[in-house]
Amino acid sequence: MSHVSDAAPLARSAEFAARTFADSVRWRVNRLRCMTAAEVPFRVLRTIATHLEPLRPLRSRVHRCDREPSTGRWIHVPEGLDAAPYVAAADRIASGKLDIFSVSCATGGAPPDWNRDPKTGVSAPLIFGKRLDYRDRGRVGEIKYLWELNRHLHLVTVAQAYALTRDQKYLAVLERHLTSWISACPCGQGPNWCSALEVAIRLINWSIVWQLVGGAESPLFSGCAGLRLRQSWLDSIYQHAHFVRGYLSLYSSANNHLIGEAAGLYIAGLTWPCWPGIRRWRETARRILEREALLQNTPDGVNREQAVCYQQFVLDFLLLSLLAGRSAGQRFSAAYCQRLAAMLAFLAAILDVGGHVPMIGDADDGAVTRLAPVEGFCPYRSLLASGAVLFENSAFRFKAGELDDKTRWLFGARAREVFGSLPVRRPPLPWCGAFPGGGYYVVGCDLESANEIRVVADAGPLGYGTIAAHGHADALSFTLSIGGLEFLIDPGTYRYHGGGPWRAYFRGTSAHNTVRIDGLDQSEPGGDFMWLHKARAGGGAARIADAVEILEGWHEGYLRLADPVLHRRRLILDKSERRLLIEDRLQMSGEHQVELFLHCAAECSVEPLSRGFVVQRGPSRLVVRLPGNPQGSARLYRGSTSPLCGWVSRHYDQCEPAPTIVWRATLRGTALLRTELICRTD
Repeated sequence: MSHVSDAAPLARSAEFAARTFADSVRWRVNRLRCMTAAEVPFRVLRTIATHLEPLRPLRSRVHRCDREPSTGRWIHVPEGLDAAPYVAAADRIASGKLDIFSVSCATGGAPPDWNRDPKTGVSAPLIFGKRLDYRDRGRVGEIKYLWELNRHLHLVTVAQAYALTRDQKYLAVLERHLTSWISACPCGQGPNWCSALEVAIRLINWSIVWQLVGGAESPLFSGCAGLRLRQSWLDSIYQHAHFVRGYLSLYSSANNHLIGEAAGLYIAGLTWPCWPGIRRWRETARRILEREALLQNTPDGVNREQAVCYQQFVLDFLLLSLLAGRSAGQRFSAAYCQRLAAMLAFLAAILDVGGHVPMIGDADDGAVTRLAPVEGFCPYRSLLASGAVLFENSAFRFKAGELDDKTRWLFGARAREVFGSLPVRRPPLPWCGAFPGGGYYVVGCDLESANEIRVVADAGPLGYGTIAAHGHADALSFTLSIGGLEFLIDPGTYRYHGGGPWRAYFRGTSAHNTVRIDGLDQSEPGGDFMWLHKARAGGGAARIADAVEILEGWHEGYLRLADPVLHRRRLILDKSERRLLIEDRLQMSGEHQVELFLHCAAECSVEPLSRGFVVQRGPSRLVVRLPGNPQGSARLYRGSTSPLCGWVSRHYDQCEPAPTIVWRATLRGTALLRTELICRTD
């Protein structure tokens, strides 16, 4: 019997290893399919270089400084700021308590184990980082958690507390964490040296910390121990910049990663122009930022990754680079600034009166830096407040609502002066309209009022580049809010690596307010961050009269079926009746399983009524009249695991049950489905 019990776990282990190997091979094959002919030799040469790099002596990666660090500042300590939230947050960090996504960890006051995933407890090996497979959860744990810790956002909070109080105990915390990190994470070794983006974000946060503690003349560097810290930190900064410059995300990987890497390299070159190399790399980074700001964002302001969370992520990189450059007397082009303004205008358009934006595409709660560790901080409204100050734009000021702490740290005294001088009145033109470059359309009535109805519809591409990494199969989906309360939503993302069926569900078609055919996604997935066959989509908007607006769109994702299906959707908003009519035309010949999904916010209560449901939230309700086709039937899901349906994820790695209405039918030949949504407020 002992032989049987010993063999069983071995068999399971062998089965798991075989499955992992098969998944790895499948991923590599699919990844190769997404590469252009020019990318393949680039990847081969990079792989060869990666295997040869460890043979180079470490001393070649550290050069002697020929200049002192810059004395310029692009972070400002605001006057009259309430220090209490910063002190409380910094004291919690000093005691060893850190919150990383859904995990709270305590270290007893010591610096964290920088190579250990705080969620799973797995410690990653200190092998050559570029050859470490960060997707291997058995070896590195949940890499997203480990990387988040090592971005050093928490060190910015500690530095802010010092800048506000001048209490030396916060310098001691910074000294312990920096010394510990540099010792535990030698250049090029381990999980913190396998992603250029993560290295670049760390550089940005180090730049902020450096400025807040007083730069090269900081008391942090007093005495022999302080001088040793200064030198080891500068050595590590050079190694960080060298790593980023030689490991940029190019070709099919050139999405938000490339912008973030260039931002980190550029800001590092401005803060520490101590070496000839870093000054050259700074100019390279600036050129990349100028180019990619225009390439990766449409002229009408939509980030081409088709993910709202990444829109704010990219905006932060571009904004911080702009401000850092201005502090050093370097100006970005007018086209760069105009693209930032357009991106902010798009955010303003999709932000409802309650301050919510649709969770379109991937979201991971990622932040470049954390300058406002306060409860209820909204990154979207903060960006609009910064845009109001930067562009002296009263419409952005109106949408932001109030001046936030992050904007005050970025602009100093000018923030309050400019923001306060802008008119508070509503802009003359409502924030709605068409964004055809990105494929989004916004319609509504009574906008910017307590009675507003705001509809955001998607008729855009799947995502950016050949892999469309952060896009979801959501063509012709839409969201709807009433009076600033979300009713019909995009359920979000939940998790990335190791998400399995949950990752597939949240990025799939059934997790969006659209139609699914034969149980298949509109686009064909090839991995957690890769799509193979990609649905093409398009659309347009028309205003028949002041009281009626119409959106029309189509996608051809299901033309790949043996019996092709073309999906056309028409949204008709009757403002006087406060009614949205949805017409779905399915052009097909044979028989297909058709499903229509409507995802409600978790706060909604849903009750059945004749040929539909009534969705109630607060003082408002939404009457849903489903298609009258006799073959169809409806069902309400909430927190179902078989099938996965009826979930919403507001934060990374967290999800909760939410009501989802599903209408199903088996239809043959071209069909027209009519769904009516009637908005009512008591």
